Amino acid sequence: MVISPEKVYVQHLTNSSFAENNLEVSIVRLDLIHPSISGNKWFKLSAYINDATQKSYQAFATFGGAYSNHILATAAHCNQQGYKCIGFIRGEEPASLSHTLADAKELGMTLKFLSRSEYQNRDIEHLKSLYPEYYFIDEGGFGTLGIIGIKQIFQWIPSDASFIVAACGTGTTIAGLIYSALPHQKVVGINVLKGYEAIENDIKQLLPSDFVSNNWEIFNTYHFGGYAKKNDSLINFMNELWQTNALPTDFVYESKMMYGLIDLAKKGYFPKNSKVIAIHSGGLQGNLSLPKGLLHF
Repeated sequence: MVISPEKVYVQHLTNSSFAENNLEVSIVRLDLIHPSISGNKWFKLSAYINDATQKSYQAFATFGGAYSNHILATAAHCNQQGYKCIGFIRGEEPASLSHTLADAKELGMTLKFLSRSEYQNRDIEHLKSLYPEYYFIDEGGFGTLGIIGIKQIFQWIPSDASFIVAACGTGTTIAGLIYSALPHQKVVGINVLKGYEAIENDIKQLLPSDFVSNNWEIFNTYHFGGYAKKNDSLINFMNELWQTNALPTDFVYESKMMYGLIDLAKKGYFPKNSKVIAIHSGGLQGNLSLPKGLLHF
């Protein structure tokens, strides 16, 4: 997979709430690593790809929704390598595909739609028996292999950072950050799914049984109505971020993460003089589903 880690940089961010609390806040621009396999997606996929290569697989199957960056990243990887791939998509097939799914299909991914109940109750082992030549990866790269590659992100996280903030969906990236963070670094997850308070237990299940850390916290109140939900307030916030910091965000993950980070700063969550590092996990192609002109970038 051709990625460009040399394009990644750490961008300093400004905001009145940061200044008032003398916070040093920056964001790791992982969105720049690849146009389709952006942000945390490459890092979550890398250990799975290595495992599949060792086992001589040349076909992949995975799961996700209409705006799944993981679906697109998997399709892009398979396209580059000449592999077959299947995406099992949550929900009935729509009259028109989202830009994310349309791009995945254009890259050669076969899309198979499952009703929400079928998706929720999917039996991966049964599907493996139906598609024995395919290497299966769970939704969003969820799994212990998914957290291994996240350690690579720490090459851009300074050791004196006291907080690491990231959006979370399946919890795999957050688990990887928790597992690799230094003892003094607190990991903060902004949950973009509504009603998924069980994410904390899922994160604990991903971590090795002998690993112990209480230096992390998940916030479940910044989802703006649920996964991929948005309103005028969020769109205005995204445009304001662009105007003040030239920071592009998507409406599924990064805008909600940044909204949560700024709100927590306003509320005094971060002690004065803290050094906070946010992770930009990509997914900007999802914005193509929005009406033209709605965003100013």
